Amino acid sequence: LEALVHPLVRAARRDFLARARAAAEPLAVLDIPLLYEAGCEKECDEVLVVSAPPSVQRERVLSRPNMRAMAPEEAAAKFEAILANQLPDAEKRKRAHCVIDTGAPMESTRAAVAAFAEQRRPLGAQRRRRRRLAAAAAAAAVAV
Repeated sequence: LEALVHPLVRAARRDFLARARAAAEPLAVLDIPLLYEAGCEKECDEVLVVSAPPSVQRERVLSRPNMRAMAPEEAAAKFEAILANQLPDAEKRKRAHCVIDTGAPMESTRAAVAAFAEQRRPLGAQRRRRRRLAAAAAAAAVAV
């Protein structure tokens, strides 16, 4: 199933980013659950990791409908298997440009995400200008 789905997801991500560039969007956000594990951080200018304390993560995962439908031991084992397939949270935090603690109240998390986005909007405009200048310089070099 993953062999069928992942190529489609990658293509959708490329299309999304191309549309964002064409529209001169100052910021494009990708939500990639296994970003580092899939090597997708190379596609990003910056990485924002949202993370909750381990006890909160566990509580949230085990409260999902599919997990509640399992026997408690089975759900706990599945949760541990999920964690085993992921880069440890401490490593994700270390690699990230910014970390937002989602163990805080929702209003705090929303405010932190909004502040992150607002701080990056001017950077997106600067990157677009640099890309246009680089493209213009390349075009000028070819024309010479």
